[in-house]
Amino acid sequence: MGKKGLLLCVCQGTCPSFQGMDIFEILNSLRREKVFDFVGLHPQLCADDGDEFLKVLVAGEKIDELYVAGCDIRMQQKMFRDAFENAGFDRTRHFGIDIRNMKTEQVIDAIKKLIEEKST
Repeated sequence: MGKKGLLLCVCQGTCPSFQGMDIFEILNSLRREKVFDFVGLHPQLCADDGDEFLKVLVAGEKIDELYVAGCDIRMQQKMFRDAFENAGFDRTRHFGIDIRNMKTEQVIDAIKKLIEEKST
């Protein structure tokens, strides 16, 4: 059985659109509630080292669903396309969540809502 994971990408932690949230509370809340099999944080997945991180993470792993909370969903699909393709990861198993300009509880609620929608 595959795993369901969450990556939180926060645009280096310096972008004003991520200042209203406590990123560690988001990850800890979802981890404690066992919403995901694993959670992780990356400062900038759209950078070259972000591509490498994604390739290593998904290559050969049994990940059924990979959720990435960060910037615009369409941008995520474009930016991560090559990394997923190079790792042999089916891009339809990536689910993006745009969390810019949200507060901590709004982010948690948005992520849980998407999980519920995918489950039905």
